This record gives sequence, C-alpha cells and structure tokens, in this order.
Amino acid sequence: MTAQISILVGSLRRASYARKIALKAATYFPDDFKVDIVEIRDLPLYNFDYDDPAVSDIATPAEYTSFRETIKASDGILFVTPENNRTIPAALKNAVDIGSKPNGDVAWKNLPAGIISHSVGRMGGYSSQKNLRLALSYFDMPMLGQPEVFLGQSPTLIDEQGEFTSSSTEDFVRDYINRFADLVREQSPRH
Repeated sequence: MTAQISILVGSLRRASYARKIALKAATYFPDDFKVDIVEIRDLPLYNFDYDDPAVSDIATPAEYTSFRETIKASDGILFVTPENNRTIPAALKNAVDIGSKPNGDVAWKNLPAGIISHSVGRMGGYSSQKNLRLALSYFDMPMLGQPEVFLGQSPTLIDEQGEFTSSSTEDFVRDYINRFADLVREQSPRH
C-alpha cells in the first residue's frame, strides 16, 4: 500500500527557502510513498462562523472542505516552515486552525507529523518549531523526538537549484525523512 504524505510549506513565497527544502526533502521518501505539497496560500482566514451549527446563513468555504479532505486522506504530514517574528507564519497557523474544525471531525487527529524548521539566522527556526509542536500537540499527532531539524542560516544550506550545499546537511535531512517514513508506517491510522 502506498503511503500518502502531504507537505505544508509555511512560506507563501514561490522561491522561498522553505519550499526549496520541502521539494528536496520530498525526494528522500521511500519509493512506496506518494508525496505532495498541499498549497495553503488560497485558504480564507479561519472564521468559526463557517463551522458553527448555530450559524446557518454562512456556508463553509469549498477551500476548507477540500483542504480538510486532503489532510484526512493523508498517512502523514510534513511541515516545513520558516520562523516569522519568533513563531510560525500566519498562513500556516491559519491552515492548522482550519484543519482543527469541526470539533467532531478534526483533520489532524492522530496523523503522524514531521517538522523541519529553518531561519536565515543561527537558531534554525527554533521558536517556530516549538510553537508549531505546541499547536499540534492538541491533536494527538505522533511526532519524532531527537534529533529535531532546525536549519540555521538557511541561505547558506540550499542553493538556487534547490540542492543542499553540504553532504552533512543532506544526510541529516535524509535521515530525518527516513525516520519519519518509519513513524508513518508504524503509526498511521490508515495502515
């Protein structure tokens, strides 16, 4: 059975380091995994009125339904995110919130999650990763422990063609993806 991995990229910029890292990381998954980037750029801002049973005059956006169904059809989720103002980008938090509703049908529930964070500074997106882990902890998503992936000074780690500039970074990310693939095989509610 092929495992479906959905990658959410925290940066909306087309040529972002996060997208380059995500695209490269996607190539490290085993052959029996299907990996797709799920775009979050066009998701409307979360508004509970869309999911409130007491509000009947506002329809749930089609983008919400499509996103939620895509996440629920996944065997695991890989988040690749920069750090913005010591937390995750607003678009990524919006996607997390959309997937968290309705309360009785949370898209994220029990799905294995992996996180790769980066920053142009030395900390490697430490704060964004910790904030994302905190948000995801509410959904009982199995996650890998140590070593976590914080890619500091990301402009020096990946080139314009999307290749890692050092074999040690490439090996580190490849190992993380292999460990994440093992977690998905063990923990995915669909397997």
